[in-house]
Amino acid sequence: MTAPSQALALAPAERAINLIGSDLTEKSLRLHLEGLPGVDAVGLEQRAAGLGTRSIKTTSKAWALDTIIRLIDLTTLEGADTPGKVRSLVAKAITPDATDATTPRVAAVCVYGDMVPSAVRALGDAHGDPDHGGIAVAAVATAFPSGRASLAVKLADTKDAVAAGADEIDMVIDRGAFLAGNYGLVFDQIVAVKEACRREDGSFAHLKVILETGELNTYDNVRRASWLAILAGGDFIKTSTGKVAPAATLPVTLLMLEVVRDWHRLTGESIGVKPAGGIRSSKDAIKYLVTVAETVGEQWLQPHLFRFGASSLLNDVLLQRQKLSTGRYSGPDYVTID
Repeated sequence: MTAPSQALALAPAERAINLIGSDLTEKSLRLHLEGLPGVDAVGLEQRAAGLGTRSIKTTSKAWALDTIIRLIDLTTLEGADTPGKVRSLVAKAITPDATDATTPRVAAVCVYGDMVPSAVRALGDAHGDPDHGGIAVAAVATAFPSGRASLAVKLADTKDAVAAGADEIDMVIDRGAFLAGNYGLVFDQIVAVKEACRREDGSFAHLKVILETGELNTYDNVRRASWLAILAGGDFIKTSTGKVAPAATLPVTLLMLEVVRDWHRLTGESIGVKPAGGIRSSKDAIKYLVTVAETVGEQWLQPHLFRFGASSLLNDVLLQRQKLSTGRYSGPDYVTID
């Protein structure tokens, strides 16, 4: 691992030292991560299945659908993306339903770094904090989706996006290094990317750390990677790039929420969670709302703590919202949970 006088002198190292001890080395990091309790896969999947049959405390169907919209990162991440396509995406983010002015805006638009200027220009006055009605610009970086590039390239990728106006950076971890047990390298890279998120005024773009859980093979690895990302300074832990199957699943998201819950109990710090990829229907999204509410609390159902990474989910939520207004809603029934 990098010497304390370099990357580990940053704030993320301090949080890791506070948890692991003053001797923050590759060995101590490995001992901590590999010493985490093993995941009971059967129990985890049973909990997820049970939560998937439940609903949130409120009986308001409209509230649930509007909440989903407010938590969406509306995404286009294709090689054929153009400024025109990004402008169309932004127009939909600002006005999801042109027939209903009460429809809330999404939390963010998520694009490749070179499309950030187009997104910022298209948003205009709508560009802002999603917790206060604005729409953020999120950029994928660090050689997304593979992460197969030198650290210098990853940092340049990040700095370019931040300089162009990105409010949030979605980075990918080096899954090869993680699976090889080189936790220190992954830690140091997240720390360095976090520093690359620093703006000229000293503030930071929010850092979402993509684990690509579909390539981590085991729940134990997902738990270790989640802890590692938080220790290294991630503001969010994110399941997937959306380019690898399986992408987001309810059991994996539940596991990541449990890590966030445990971190909050230890430190008082709130970390966000973003399931991304494969969530296409309001019915499925509501299962995630329930899982969040029952695991970390309804206070997590706000943009700075929970997001859906999606490109097609919004369409189904808008359809169900329109049906609800005409009495033809076809989504799940709602029950009160005590």
